[in-house]
Amino acid sequence: MNTTQEARHIRADVPAAPWTGRDDGPGADNLRWHHAVRLDPAEAAPGDVAFVGFRSDEGVRRNKGRQGAANGPDALRRALASMALPKPLRALDAGDIEVAGDGEDVLEAGQQRLGRAVAALVDRGHLVMVLGGGHEVAYGSYSGLEQTRALREGGRLGVLNLDAHFDLRDDIQPSSGTPFLQMAQSEKRHGRALNYWVLGVSQPSNTERLFRAADTLGVRYLPDTECGLLELARTERFVDEFLASCDVVHLSIDLDVLPAAVAPGVSAPAAYGVPMDVIERVCAQVAASGKLAVCDIAELNPEFDVDQRTARAGARLIHRIATARA
Repeated sequence: MNTTQEARHIRADVPAAPWTGRDDGPGADNLRWHHAVRLDPAEAAPGDVAFVGFRSDEGVRRNKGRQGAANGPDALRRALASMALPKPLRALDAGDIEVAGDGEDVLEAGQQRLGRAVAALVDRGHLVMVLGGGHEVAYGSYSGLEQTRALREGGRLGVLNLDAHFDLRDDIQPSSGTPFLQMAQSEKRHGRALNYWVLGVSQPSNTERLFRAADTLGVRYLPDTECGLLELARTERFVDEFLASCDVVHLSIDLDVLPAAVAPGVSAPAAYGVPMDVIERVCAQVAASGKLAVCDIAELNPEFDVDQRTARAGARLIHRIATARA
């Protein structure tokens, strides 16, 4: 299948809009993100970063959180657009999947559409950056990864969640609190155990039932109290052990892993949180491994952001991952 034919398999509900931002003039030494982004999949090449947005508040609504994350993808694009690039880089914006309407399965249908887009982009050789949206985005990203050639051919999947929460709720309806339990159930149907690790878990934000669920599923986790700058060596060992356990990485970043002063614009701001320095170092470590296939950034709620702090923090992490790749 040629590039043009493959491009037809990428379907987004809302076509991508042109990126705009600061322009300091021509030349490779004046590059910013908005110069690097293409909108036509046929113009993209394997190895390019690919963005796809997931406009969804439905999972947050079901999880009784602060709604507004559906506007997260646009806020992340705006924050990223004027960031300077240290080297030439190309990217594709494949548009947005929109979860809207009153249907009972509207979220589930949106996750399936996201999964099809993610699978097509990964199989074309792109590093896929999914811009959320509530953390229900993670199951949509996973549903795409499980369809890819790499996993069909026996690659070992590893899921690393940077998050204050396990998101292993056993609820009747899928929500922003259930995506990793949904992954575990899906992996079980395939005869596999989910290789799930969490960095930044907050004890006061997770009930004993959730800790028991994590233990039952064999989840490896590092509490936020053990992720400070003084414990950086421990954090790096944790990530190294994770990377050694898998061939294909799904990195999920819930911005509420950061302290509330850094990320106020989320559904559940963190009273403690993991320092930005540490989270950025972890992102670079994962990107440099060469194993990263998909990264989703979740829970940005522009309605509650202050001075675009959360959007800028999320954009900086995206920038770090894209420029630190092996």
